[in-house]
Amino acid sequence: MLRLLICIGICLGTAGLGSLLTRPALPEWYASLNKPTWTPPNWLFGPVWTVLFLMMAAAAWLVWEKTGLTARPMQLFLVQLLLNVAWSGLFFGLRSPRAAFAEIILLWATILVTSVAFWRTTPIAGWLLLPYLIWTGYAAVLNLSIWRLNSR
Repeated sequence: MLRLLICIGICLGTAGLGSLLTRPALPEWYASLNKPTWTPPNWLFGPVWTVLFLMMAAAAWLVWEKTGLTARPMQLFLVQLLLNVAWSGLFFGLRSPRAAFAEIILLWATILVTSVAFWRTTPIAGWLLLPYLIWTGYAAVLNLSIWRLNSR
């Protein structure tokens, strides 16, 4: 149970750090951007990301239980967490949709590789990362659209 709590703490801590990088840019900069009509409302991102990070924590816990903390699947998991925070820093912190788009492609690929590694360890862990992979793919397309709509 301690390992599960550690995984939840790390994942929610990552979410909190991303939020700290995001919030200052929301009221003025992000609000001023041209966005596609299919952009979700701001209030939706918090609940979606909370559920995704909790699912990620459960997946990491299942893999940690089977492989230990230093196994390759767990290393991949930690890398994708760092990339997740980096995206927030690039998009919202540096206000660079262009750089953030390049980074989110790397993030998406890393999530895919992590999902496969998790699935090979324990299939349910791989499945638990699937919504995160899908949401990040959607976020990448949204990121690209925002970049294109605002780069004139």
